[in-house]
Amino acid sequence: MTANTTRTTTQATTTSPRAGARWAFAGYAAIFVLAIFGNFLAVGAVLQPEDAAATRADLLAGETAYRLGELAFLAIFVVDVAIAWALHVLLRGVHADLSLLAAWARLTYTVVLGSALVLLHVALLLARDPEAADEHVLLALQAFDHAWVLGLAAFGLHLVLLGVLLARSTARSTRAGAFLAVVLPVAGAAYVADAVARTLLVDYAAHADLFLAVVAVPSVVGELGLTFWLLGVALGRVAAPLPRAAAVDAAREPTPVG
Repeated sequence: MTANTTRTTTQATTTSPRAGARWAFAGYAAIFVLAIFGNFLAVGAVLQPEDAAATRADLLAGETAYRLGELAFLAIFVVDVAIAWALHVLLRGVHADLSLLAAWARLTYTVVLGSALVLLHVALLLARDPEAADEHVLLALQAFDHAWVLGLAAFGLHLVLLGVLLARSTARSTRAGAFLAVVLPVAGAAYVADAVARTLLVDYAAHADLFLAVVAVPSVVGELGLTFWLLGVALGRVAAPLPRAAAVDAAREPTPVG
């Protein structure tokens, strides 16, 4: 078997970076919808930290919507696995080890989220149990929320590594790529800071609005920007990222004469 045959076989059995971008874009587009739906229906619509009785009453009154919210989170859990793989396919050509680490970081977050979903259903079971106290329902929902936030620390590491990979790639030479190389690590650091603050600060609730803004602004801007950038790569309007060193070397190669 010749080297050319081996190369052709490998290309035929390996997903292309552009295909990875298509899958990642589709996943992100789905998650934006699912996250808004799931978060507002499953937790945000019923969780009242200062009123356990009202939390339980709202959950039971909107049980169907709550169950649909659970289903949305379950879909996010599955879709995030696909996104971790797709982004690795897209960026492994830039730096295979860093790309793999970024994928593992996202998968770690995904596993934590999947495990935390049990607490969402526990809250529902407790709410339907006449023997259970209102405080137990509230505690289950708060435990889910805290577990999710702790998992987002690993997601933050994922975003930081994505930024590093883009900074080390040819994407940095474009405005969009250069912007994402900065804003994604900022968003990732914000996620980590929020997780640490929730764990260490006794009076975190007094600063919750500030941390929400610190996390929300760079994360929404960064991840929405990443989604549109992925769409550009998927459609062929933006070049798939390559290692910057390889691009420089290619540019320096003399043009054959004759």
